[in-house]
Amino acid sequence: MEKLAQDAWNLLGIRLTPRQIAAFERYEQELLEWNAKFNLTAIRESEGIRTKHFLDSLTCTLAWRDNPPASLIDIGTGAGFPGVPLKIIQPSLQLALIESVGKKAEFCRHVASALSLDRVDVVQSRAEEVGQIPKHREQYEWAAARAVASLPILVEYLLPLVKVGGAVLAQKGVSGLAEAQASEKAIRLLGGRMRQVIKVDLPGVAEERYLVVIDKVAATPPNYPRRVGIPAKKPL
Repeated sequence: MEKLAQDAWNLLGIRLTPRQIAAFERYEQELLEWNAKFNLTAIRESEGIRTKHFLDSLTCTLAWRDNPPASLIDIGTGAGFPGVPLKIIQPSLQLALIESVGKKAEFCRHVASALSLDRVDVVQSRAEEVGQIPKHREQYEWAAARAVASLPILVEYLLPLVKVGGAVLAQKGVSGLAEAQASEKAIRLLGGRMRQVIKVDLPGVAEERYLVVIDKVAATPPNYPRRVGIPAKKPL
């Protein structure tokens, strides 16, 4: 974990405490154990987990710098990324993890308990359904997602969950810039406005990475998100 701590400091200005390092060690151990039985993630070795899961999740902090959110909803979280690493470094964060696959949702509940993380709500559901539930709709300061869908589809999942004045964060690969341009119409329609695209360089990772940041400037029309499966079939 020494390299993770060093990279977090060099890349992001985050100084991990001994307690946080211990939490990441436990998280990694649980992930490796569960991955041996269930296919939670394709990355199965420690070095990849620390860089491509933990550090990659922590790069979300580049979007808010010194103004971290009080609440965040993570859509399609899988084994807890980026939400759980962000919760580890910001214990006061009110976090909702949305995951439709039962075993992955179960792992998220298990790891939240194993790491003694409070105020973590794990919901096994599809993003389109969560976006129409009053408890979640327009309730969060930030909504985030990593590797869930192309951006014109993803904004229909994320923007309905964020309060006006909040923001959406999409972690994207090499296609990030092109997807941002292709999403302008959908973003406008759903009450958003593009803020910036931040290039991220992960140590030892050749692929380009981007954070696409979208501000929520108006309420999302009530008929969005559409029914399950429709955003993917008919992107805005």
